[in-house]
Amino acid sequence: MKAVGILLIILGVLGIAIGLMMFGDIGIACIVGALSALLSGFGFLSVNNKLNGSKS
Repeated sequence: MKAVGILLIILGVLGIAIGLMMFGDIGIACIVGALSALLSGFGFLSVNNKLNGSKS
């Protein structure tokens, strides 16, 4: 889960950078998709931390 979260955060940051270079509606759609990947990555990491914290 940790690896998936980190990959989603990396892809989200790259998607935002690429979306800022695009024009018009396509750039907005790319940024929205990248933001959802970024938030999902943070969600995966927080769930992973909560699951690991409850085991110990």
